[in-house]
Amino acid sequence: MGKRLGAEFFGTFWLVFGGCGSAIFAAAFPELGIGFAGVALAFGLTVVTMAYAVGHISGAHFNPAVTLGLCAGGRFPAKDVVPYWVAQVIGGLVAGTALYVIASGKLGFDASAGFASNGYGEHSPGGYSLAACMVAEFILTAFFLIVINGTTHKLAPTGFAPLAIGLTLTLIHLISIPITNTSVNPARSTAVAFFQGSWAISQLWMFWLIPLIGGAVGGLIYKHLLDSRES
Repeated sequence: MGKRLGAEFFGTFWLVFGGCGSAIFAAAFPELGIGFAGVALAFGLTVVTMAYAVGHISGAHFNPAVTLGLCAGGRFPAKDVVPYWVAQVIGGLVAGTALYVIASGKLGFDASAGFASNGYGEHSPGGYSLAACMVAEFILTAFFLIVINGTTHKLAPTGFAPLAIGLTLTLIHLISIPITNTSVNPARSTAVAFFQGSWAISQLWMFWLIPLIGGAVGGLIYKHLLDSRES
């Protein structure tokens, strides 16, 4: 269990550091910014790289919603859910700390301006309402778990799951960065909200509640409607 939790810690650290770091440092860099597409790809690449690196150790969840969704789908023991969540949240917060230290080295830095945090209403990048943001986060997290359950099935082609999962996360970000700045991952949201320090913390409840519900529903959909029982 110690190695499994360590893998989840480092995997979530890399996801937050790489994904949120690209948003903080590179998305709108003068004249050379990578934009939404670059940030979306960065998040996908963090999952691909760490899933290949430590997926054989922990299953490469890096996300409380994924852990709960796999549990709901019968792929993960319930007794291990909370320890995984703790490792993921701590890994994200350590990454957020590293990002804050680096970002603070630039004159004029102000974490309260956003710090890659997720938001709804007036804090949605595109000004989307709470209801719209909830629907987007629910659908995207549910489909993320459907893809994860399907690509890691024993009958699926072996060795390609990290690619499919990483590309799915990239697609999710391409869709929803303008809506919520894309969460689908409570640990990722917590990691930067803590340092934003105001509105991001007050809105954090939604980025725990809805991804967890969406993840559980996605796991249940795959288990009861899509899963093949053939050996």
